[in-house]
Amino acid sequence: MSRCSKTFDWYIKLITCFSLSFKCFRRNQSLHGPSPVTTFGPKACMLQNPHAVMHIQDPASQRLTWNKPPKSVLVVKKIQDASLLQPFKELCVFLTEQKNMIVYVESKVLADTAIAGDESFGAVIQKFCTFREDLDDISNRVDFIICLGGDGTLLYASSLFQESVPPVMAFHLGSLGFLTPFKFDTYQSQVTQIIEGNTAIILRSRLRVRVVKKGIIMTNGDSEGSLSLVNMALGVLVQQVLNEVVVDRGPSSYLSNVDLFLDGHLITTVQGDGVIVSTPTGSTAYAVAAGASMIHPNVPAIMITPICPHSLSFRPIVVPAGVELKIMLSRDARNTAWVSFDGRKRQEICHGDSITITTSCFPVPSICFRDPVNDWFESLSQCLHWNVRKKQNYLSSEEEEF
Repeated sequence: MSRCSKTFDWYIKLITCFSLSFKCFRRNQSLHGPSPVTTFGPKACMLQNPHAVMHIQDPASQRLTWNKPPKSVLVVKKIQDASLLQPFKELCVFLTEQKNMIVYVESKVLADTAIAGDESFGAVIQKFCTFREDLDDISNRVDFIICLGGDGTLLYASSLFQESVPPVMAFHLGSLGFLTPFKFDTYQSQVTQIIEGNTAIILRSRLRVRVVKKGIIMTNGDSEGSLSLVNMALGVLVQQVLNEVVVDRGPSSYLSNVDLFLDGHLITTVQGDGVIVSTPTGSTAYAVAAGASMIHPNVPAIMITPICPHSLSFRPIVVPAGVELKIMLSRDARNTAWVSFDGRKRQEICHGDSITITTSCFPVPSICFRDPVNDWFESLSQCLHWNVRKKQNYLSSEEEEF
């Protein structure tokens, strides 16, 4: 046997051993970030893919099924929008009378005089289960969610569930509709298909944000009577965010000056109007308007985008989904900063306060019209007019000669 043949045989044995070892010890989770839950609400779950390595699957393989037939649904409607009254009534009548579903509706939705004063709709209202935001917990009562409105309605529905989120079906009845793939014209057949199960879903990752508010007090220092500063914790806020966390300079005329840490290490100081920390879903919102790239929601990542940075070289970056980001006001910052979560619950950040951000274990399972890839590119084309331009005229053979 030649030397080359021996080397080749040794190489084949090495590959075989490596393959067997990989089958025995291969990871079933990603190295970066928590593995997301695959159950959504009391009854919904994602069909398991036995061929999946780690938790990153082919988007086309993500399918929704039910452990038990769904019996309850939360209908989220945009408040004070007269154009949604008729679709809301039609949908609720269909769900209660034809599908025998238990319908949950916010109390403030029924406070609308156009709904409360409709006598023909009164029998349906009597069947509703109502709740109040931030007061009543419905996390284990709702099997799936139907949103009537625009993208903001879906963001609001996400904020109602700070842990496991039931599957969300969003109808395009708003202005933009990037996150709302369903049209209301054929809602009966579409809702029926969802109730029967086995539909495509896309898992939209969320950010877990922890804000620690601290006060700075003066204490006596050493024996010579000097004074020192001590931080005292005053409160902690934990929030699940679907689009982005925005830290900005607020009403101040000075540049924001905040330190950005990644896994405990200072990576940069943001000087400018602020910084956006977004999910892939949020990359097509405020982040893309500030110059960031657009990321498909199936990509496990966190995007960091400066807002009008006072540096030509400060470009948006994408980091792994599992890292922990921390934002604090710089020591020499001239003013405070302000933080908001998906555009809501805006509050001031002072010296000593901290904002910790990482990928949440509880994504939003958004039901697809077709599939995760086609729906996303359809939204890019229809809503953002991505790569839309006039085409060049065709050149005839005579013109090519010149």
